[in-house]
Amino acid sequence: MHELGVVFHVIDSLKKVAADNGVERINKVTLQLGEVSTVIPSYLADCWKWAAAKEPLVAGAELAVETLPAITYCEDCDRDYPTVAYGRTCPHCGSGRTYLKQGSEFLIKEIEVPEEEPNG
Repeated sequence: MHELGVVFHVIDSLKKVAADNGVERINKVTLQLGEVSTVIPSYLADCWKWAAAKEPLVAGAELAVETLPAITYCEDCDRDYPTVAYGRTCPHCGSGRTYLKQGSEFLIKEIEVPEEEPNG
């Protein structure tokens, strides 16, 4: 299960962003996960709960995962198609001259922090 390593990497990245921006607490993290990224969302969520509980910056923070569909491009007919349904063979022309255009991403899309309380 490499999801735990992925979670540690995300937390390390969050620590850097927080330090650079004077953030002491994160409420929510939104990740974009490609459909064929090899990261299993349910494992990722379990690993997040365990690891985040040990790091004060993200303890109790919600993890949201947005799935990006896998899209493959065919060089012969210049068309896109859904990768998971058809694999590497273009359903439009039968060509194998294709490449993955989208769907292997793993990105931190958004970090939500507590609102600052007005001084007064």
